[in-house]
Amino acid sequence: MSTPGGGGDLAARQAELVAALVAGGPLPPGFAPAPVDAARRALLRKRAGDVARHWPLLAAGLGDAWPATFAGWADGRPTNGSLRDGWDLARELHRRGELPPLGAEELAVREAASRYDGATPPRPRRLPALARAGGAVAVRLAGRVRLLRPARR
Repeated sequence: MSTPGGGGDLAARQAELVAALVAGGPLPPGFAPAPVDAARRALLRKRAGDVARHWPLLAAGLGDAWPATFAGWADGRPTNGSLRDGWDLARELHRRGELPPLGAEELAVREAASRYDGATPPRPRRLPALARAGGAVAVRLAGRVRLLRPARR
């Protein structure tokens, strides 16, 4: 028989474990560090694969550095979904001057096609738009997005 409030304790422990796995939270009492760390790394690899499916040019542009670059950025950050995680990472790499040309082109096209403020889900643009990233230039006119200038290689 369960005691009143027992479910809350379980829910709190589960929330602590999830925070340790995906949001950089501290390890909850009673859990062995090695298995939790292994699970955290596996979740980061899965998340990197999901983001790479939404941002294939960004991942391809980073090549063999993709898994480590993504894991370094994502470790300790809760996910906002694969599309937004890739967008946030691309913007961060652009800000640091580390965005590869393929990623710059993909970011410019996304920025021209949709509005994304970094906090709410992206929304399609309705008006013409021009976007630049890492030398790439994309434009949205008449409902279509076109890359006008590729990034410097």
